Amino acid sequence: MTIRVLLADDQALLRSAFKVLVDSEPDMEVVGEASDGAEAVALARSERADVVLMDIRMPGTDGLAATRTISEDPELTHVHVVMLTTFEVDEYVVQSLRAGASGFLGKGSEPEELLNAIRVAAGGDALLSPVATKGLIAKFLAQGGSSDGDGSDGGAHAERLAQLTGREREVLVQVAGGLSNDEIAERLSVSPLTVKTHVNRAMAKLGARDRAQLVVIAYESGLVRPKVD
Repeated sequence: MTIRVLLADDQALLRSAFKVLVDSEPDMEVVGEASDGAEAVALARSERADVVLMDIRMPGTDGLAATRTISEDPELTHVHVVMLTTFEVDEYVVQSLRAGASGFLGKGSEPEELLNAIRVAAGGDALLSPVATKGLIAKFLAQGGSSDGDGSDGGAHAERLAQLTGREREVLVQVAGGLSNDEIAERLSVSPLTVKTHVNRAMAKLGARDRAQLVVIAYESGLVRPKVD
C-alpha cells in the first residue's frame, strides 16, 4: 500500500526538496503541496492524504490550527500529522501533540529520519525525534498544565483512566515511557500482539487518535509523573 503524503510549508524550495525525497521511495508518494494551514486542511480532504508533513509556523492559518482542525474532523481520522519545526526545543511541540499531531521532527533531520517518520506516523505510532525525548515532553506538560489552562482536561482524562484494566494502565505507562510494542512485550513477558491489543483498547477508551495522544493523556492525567532534571 502506498503512503499518500501531503507537504505543508510556506517555503517552496523546501517543499520541492521533500517532494523529490518522498517520491523516490517505492512505498510513498506526494499527493499535494500546501503553502498554509487552510490549504493543507482542504488538500488533506480532497487528496485523501495518509500523512501530512506540517510546518508549525506558516502565514495565515498556521500548522497548529490546521492540525487541530484535521484532528477534530471525523472524516479525517485516518490522517496523521508530523509537525516540522526549525527548533526542536519548542513550546509549540506539546501544543501540536495536544492538537492531534502524531509527533514532530526537526527540519535539520537526516533524509532517512524523515522517511522513517512518515512510515511510523502512517502506522499510527508516536514519533519523537532523537533530540526531543519523552523527558522533554514531560517537562513541557508539567509547565503548561492542561490544554485549556484550567486543569479540566487532566480531570477528564483521570475519569476515563478509571475505565482501563490494570494491564491496560500498565501498558499505558510503558507507552508514555517511549517503549515500542516489542520492548513492552519483553518487559511484561507477553506477546507483542497482546501489547498491541491493550494499546488499541486504551486508545479507544481514552479517545486517543494514536500513541502520541496516549503519551499526552498519561502525563496530563497524572498517571505518569514528569521527570524534570
